[in-house]
Amino acid sequence: MTTVRRPASDDPTRPAWTRRPTNLAKAVTAELVQRIVRGDYGAGSALPAEPALCDAFSVSRTVIREAVKVLQEKGLVQIRQGSGTRVLPSTSWNMLDELVLAATIEEDASLGVLDDLVVTRRLLESDMADVAARTAGPEAVARMRELVDRMDDLVDDPESYHEHDRAFHDTVMRASGNRIARAVVRSLESQVINTSSYMGRTDRSLCEASNRGHRAIFERIAARDPEGAADAMYAHISDAWLVRRGEQGDPDRLAR
Repeated sequence: MTTVRRPASDDPTRPAWTRRPTNLAKAVTAELVQRIVRGDYGAGSALPAEPALCDAFSVSRTVIREAVKVLQEKGLVQIRQGSGTRVLPSTSWNMLDELVLAATIEEDASLGVLDDLVVTRRLLESDMADVAARTAGPEAVARMRELVDRMDDLVDDPESYHEHDRAFHDTVMRASGNRIARAVVRSLESQVINTSSYMGRTDRSLCEASNRGHRAIFERIAARDPEGAADAMYAHISDAWLVRRGEQGDPDRLAR
Protein backbone atom coordinates (compact mmCIF):
# COMPACT_ATOMS: atom_id res chain seq x y z
CA MET A 1 0.00 0.00 0.00
CA THR A 2 1.26 3.48 -0.83
CA THR A 3 1.85 5.70 2.17
CA VAL A 4 1.46 9.42 1.73
CA ARG A 5 2.05 12.22 4.21
CA ARG A 6 1.01 15.81 3.80
CA PRO A 7 3.57 17.97 2.02
CA ALA A 8 5.68 20.28 4.14
CA SER A 9 4.47 23.86 4.23
CA ASP A 10 7.61 25.03 2.35
CA ASP A 11 7.11 22.47 -0.44
CA PRO A 12 3.40 22.52 -1.32
CA THR A 13 3.68 20.49 -4.52
CA ARG A 14 5.96 17.52 -3.85
CA PRO A 15 4.32 14.40 -2.36
CA ALA A 16 6.24 12.27 0.12
CA TRP A 17 5.39 8.76 -1.03
CA THR A 18 7.40 6.17 0.85
CA ARG A 19 7.11 3.96 -2.20
CA ARG A 20 6.40 4.79 -5.83
CA PRO A 21 2.74 3.93 -6.55
CA THR A 22 1.86 1.23 -9.06
CA ASN A 23 -0.97 3.29 -10.57
CA LEU A 24 0.55 6.73 -10.90
CA ALA A 25 -2.49 8.52 -12.34
CA LYS A 26 -4.72 7.21 -9.55
CA ALA A 27 -2.21 8.19 -6.87
CA VAL A 28 -1.70 11.68 -8.29
CA THR A 29 -5.47 12.16 -8.56
CA ALA A 30 -6.00 11.14 -4.93
CA GLU A 31 -3.24 13.48 -3.74
CA LEU A 32 -4.62 16.42 -5.73
CA VAL A 33 -8.16 15.78 -4.47
CA GLN A 34 -6.84 15.88 -0.91
CA ARG A 35 -5.00 19.13 -1.52
CA ILE A 36 -7.96 20.85 -3.16
CA VAL A 37 -10.34 19.81 -0.40
CA ARG A 38 -7.82 20.83 2.24
CA GLY A 39 -7.57 24.27 0.64
CA ASP A 40 -3.97 24.11 -0.54
CA TYR A 41 -5.38 25.28 -3.88
CA GLY A 42 -8.27 27.61 -3.12
CA ALA A 43 -11.38 28.16 -5.21
CA GLY A 44 -10.59 30.28 -8.24
CA SER A 45 -6.87 29.63 -8.04
CA ALA A 46 -4.90 27.85 -10.72
CA LEU A 47 -3.38 24.43 -10.32
CA PRO A 48 0.39 24.43 -10.80
CA ALA A 49 1.34 24.21 -14.46
CA GLU A 50 1.88 20.81 -16.05
CA PRO A 51 5.71 21.00 -15.98
CA ALA A 52 5.67 21.85 -12.27
CA LEU A 53 3.34 18.94 -11.45
CA CYS A 54 5.39 16.57 -13.62
CA ASP A 55 8.49 17.57 -11.71
CA ALA A 56 6.80 17.44 -8.30
CA PHE A 57 5.33 13.97 -8.81
CA SER A 58 8.15 12.69 -11.05
CA VAL A 59 5.65 11.56 -13.66
CA SER A 60 4.96 12.20 -17.33
CA ARG A 61 2.63 14.79 -18.83
CA THR A 62 0.31 11.94 -19.81
CA VAL A 63 -0.14 10.96 -16.15
CA ILE A 64 -0.78 14.56 -15.08
CA ARG A 65 -3.28 15.13 -17.87
CA GLU A 66 -5.14 11.94 -16.98
CA ALA A 67 -5.27 12.95 -13.31
CA VAL A 68 -6.47 16.49 -14.07
CA LYS A 69 -9.14 15.14 -16.41
CA VAL A 70 -10.46 12.97 -13.56
CA LEU A 71 -10.46 16.01 -11.26
CA GLN A 72 -12.64 17.80 -13.80
CA GLU A 73 -15.03 14.83 -13.91
CA LYS A 74 -15.32 15.05 -10.12
CA GLY A 75 -16.23 18.75 -10.38
CA LEU A 76 -13.09 19.99 -8.61
CA VAL A 77 -11.49 21.87 -11.48
CA GLN A 78 -12.29 23.39 -14.84
CA ILE A 79 -9.86 22.99 -17.72
CA ARG A 80 -9.70 25.99 -20.03
CA GLN A 81 -7.56 25.82 -23.11
CA GLY A 82 -5.07 28.66 -23.10
CA SER A 83 -5.79 29.81 -19.54
CA GLY A 84 -4.86 26.81 -17.42
CA THR A 85 -6.83 24.75 -14.93
CA ARG A 86 -8.87 26.56 -12.28
CA VAL A 87 -10.09 25.15 -8.97
CA LEU A 88 -13.88 25.25 -8.61
CA PRO A 89 -15.78 26.14 -5.42
CA SER A 90 -16.98 23.31 -3.18
CA THR A 91 -20.54 23.82 -4.43
CA SER A 92 -19.41 22.27 -7.73
CA TRP A 93 -17.81 19.18 -6.22
CA ASN A 94 -19.37 15.76 -6.67
CA MET A 95 -20.00 14.89 -3.04
CA LEU A 96 -21.11 11.36 -3.95
CA ASP A 97 -17.63 10.64 -5.27
CA GLU A 98 -15.66 8.36 -2.97
CA LEU A 99 -12.43 10.37 -2.97
CA VAL A 100 -14.13 13.73 -2.62
CA LEU A 101 -16.42 12.63 0.20
CA ALA A 102 -13.63 10.87 2.09
CA ALA A 103 -11.32 13.88 1.85
CA THR A 104 -14.09 16.29 2.87
CA ILE A 105 -14.98 14.21 5.93
CA GLU A 106 -11.31 13.98 6.92
CA GLU A 107 -10.89 17.75 6.77
CA ASP A 108 -14.19 18.65 8.48
CA ALA A 109 -13.60 18.91 12.22
CA SER A 110 -17.12 20.32 12.75
CA LEU A 111 -18.73 17.07 11.48
CA GLY A 112 -21.00 19.25 9.32
CA VAL A 113 -20.53 16.99 6.30
CA LEU A 114 -21.54 13.93 8.31
CA ASP A 115 -24.53 15.88 9.63
CA ASP A 116 -25.56 16.53 6.04
CA LEU A 117 -25.06 12.87 5.19
CA VAL A 118 -27.27 11.82 8.11
CA VAL A 119 -29.97 14.35 7.16
CA THR A 120 -29.93 13.03 3.58
CA ARG A 121 -30.12 9.43 4.74
CA ARG A 122 -32.91 10.31 7.21
CA LEU A 123 -34.98 12.01 4.51
CA LEU A 124 -34.67 9.12 2.08
CA GLU A 125 -35.11 6.29 4.59
CA SER A 126 -38.09 7.94 6.28
CA ASP A 127 -39.84 8.12 2.92
CA MET A 128 -38.93 4.51 2.15
CA ALA A 129 -40.26 3.38 5.54
CA ASP A 130 -43.52 5.18 4.75
CA VAL A 131 -43.81 3.32 1.45
CA ALA A 132 -42.71 -0.01 2.96
CA ALA A 133 -45.57 0.20 5.47
CA ARG A 134 -47.93 0.13 2.50
CA THR A 135 -46.17 -2.28 0.18
CA ALA A 136 -44.02 -4.73 2.21
CA GLY A 137 -45.03 -8.33 1.63
CA PRO A 138 -45.23 -11.03 4.31
CA GLU A 139 -41.69 -12.26 3.60
CA ALA A 140 -40.19 -8.80 4.03
CA VAL A 141 -42.09 -8.19 7.28
CA ALA A 142 -41.02 -11.61 8.59
CA ARG A 143 -37.41 -10.81 7.69
CA MET A 144 -37.59 -7.52 9.61
CA ARG A 145 -38.95 -9.31 12.66
CA GLU A 146 -36.21 -11.95 12.41
CA LEU A 147 -33.48 -9.30 12.23
CA VAL A 148 -34.85 -7.25 15.12
CA ASP A 149 -35.14 -10.36 17.33
CA ARG A 150 -31.64 -11.47 16.37
CA MET A 151 -30.15 -8.05 17.18
CA ASP A 152 -31.49 -8.34 20.72
CA ASP A 153 -29.09 -11.27 21.11
CA LEU A 154 -26.13 -9.44 19.52
CA VAL A 155 -25.86 -6.34 21.71
CA ASP A 156 -22.56 -7.61 23.13
CA ASP A 157 -21.15 -8.27 19.66
CA PRO A 158 -21.01 -4.85 17.94
CA GLU A 159 -19.54 -6.14 14.68
CA SER A 160 -22.29 -8.71 14.14
CA TYR A 161 -24.89 -6.29 15.47
CA HIS A 162 -23.99 -3.67 12.88
CA GLU A 163 -24.08 -6.26 10.07
CA HIS A 164 -27.66 -7.09 11.05
CA ASP A 165 -28.41 -3.39 11.53
CA ARG A 166 -27.44 -2.71 7.90
CA ALA A 167 -29.45 -5.74 6.77
CA PHE A 168 -32.54 -4.43 8.57
CA HIS A 169 -32.34 -1.02 6.93
CA ASP A 170 -31.71 -2.65 3.55
CA THR A 171 -34.77 -4.86 3.99
CA VAL A 172 -36.91 -1.78 4.60
CA MET A 173 -35.42 -0.04 1.58
CA ARG A 174 -35.95 -3.06 -0.64
CA ALA A 175 -39.55 -3.34 0.53
CA SER A 176 -40.15 0.26 -0.57
CA GLY A 177 -39.18 -0.58 -4.14
CA ASN A 178 -37.28 2.73 -4.50
CA ARG A 179 -34.09 1.57 -6.16
CA ILE A 180 -32.67 5.06 -6.69
CA ALA A 181 -33.05 6.14 -3.04
CA ARG A 182 -31.66 2.80 -1.88
CA ALA A 183 -28.63 3.15 -4.17
CA VAL A 184 -27.89 6.64 -2.83
CA VAL A 185 -28.12 5.52 0.81
CA ARG A 186 -26.02 2.41 0.21
CA SER A 187 -23.37 4.44 -1.61
CA LEU A 188 -23.12 6.99 1.19
CA GLU A 189 -23.07 4.33 3.91
CA SER A 190 -20.39 2.27 2.15
CA GLN A 191 -18.05 5.25 2.13
CA VAL A 192 -18.33 6.08 5.84
CA ILE A 193 -19.04 2.73 7.46
CA ASN A 194 -15.41 2.36 8.60
CA THR A 195 -14.97 6.01 9.53
CA SER A 196 -14.49 6.42 13.28
CA SER A 197 -16.07 9.90 13.29
CA TYR A 198 -19.25 8.41 11.80
CA MET A 199 -19.43 5.15 13.74
CA GLY A 200 -18.61 6.66 17.15
CA ARG A 201 -19.12 4.50 20.24
CA THR A 202 -20.55 1.00 19.91
CA ASP A 203 -21.10 -0.25 23.46
CA ARG A 204 -23.96 -2.48 24.66
CA SER A 205 -26.24 0.32 25.84
CA LEU A 206 -26.06 2.02 22.45
CA CYS A 207 -26.86 -1.21 20.63
CA GLU A 208 -29.84 -1.75 22.94
CA ALA A 209 -31.14 1.77 22.32
CA SER A 210 -30.58 1.39 18.59
CA ASN A 211 -32.57 -1.83 18.43
CA ARG A 212 -35.48 -0.26 20.28
CA GLY A 213 -35.58 2.11 17.34
CA HIS A 214 -35.50 -0.77 14.88
CA ARG A 215 -38.34 -2.51 16.69
CA ALA A 216 -40.48 0.65 16.61
CA ILE A 217 -39.92 0.88 12.83
CA PHE A 218 -40.76 -2.79 12.33
CA GLU A 219 -43.91 -2.58 14.45
CA ARG A 220 -45.23 0.42 12.49
CA ILE A 221 -44.51 -1.26 9.16
CA ALA A 222 -46.12 -4.50 10.33
CA ALA A 223 -49.15 -2.47 11.49
CA ARG A 224 -49.43 -0.84 8.04
CA ASP A 225 -48.93 2.61 9.55
CA PRO A 226 -47.01 4.68 6.96
CA GLU A 227 -46.84 7.90 8.97
CA GLY A 228 -45.81 6.06 12.12
CA ALA A 229 -43.12 4.12 10.23
CA ALA A 230 -41.69 7.32 8.74
CA ASP A 231 -41.67 9.03 12.16
CA ALA A 232 -40.01 6.01 13.78
CA MET A 233 -37.29 5.92 11.10
CA TYR A 234 -36.72 9.67 11.40
CA ALA A 235 -36.35 9.46 15.18
CA HIS A 236 -34.14 6.36 15.03
CA ILE A 237 -31.62 7.81 12.56
CA SER A 238 -31.53 11.19 14.34
CA ASP A 239 -31.15 9.79 17.84
CA ALA A 240 -28.56 7.19 16.86
CA TRP A 241 -26.36 9.81 15.20
CA LEU A 242 -26.63 12.27 18.08
CA VAL A 243 -25.48 9.56 20.49
CA ARG A 244 -22.63 8.39 18.23
CA ARG A 245 -21.49 11.95 17.65
CA GLY A 246 -21.46 12.78 21.35
CA GLU A 247 -20.66 16.39 22.23
CA GLN A 248 -18.93 17.18 18.95
CA GLY A 249 -20.44 19.47 16.37
CA ASP A 250 -23.68 21.44 16.46
CA PRO A 251 -26.78 19.34 17.29
CA ASP A 252 -29.02 22.08 15.90
CA ARG A 253 -27.85 21.17 12.40
CA LEU A 254 -30.13 18.13 12.59
CA ALA A 255 -33.18 20.21 13.57
CA ARG A 256 -34.40 20.64 10.03
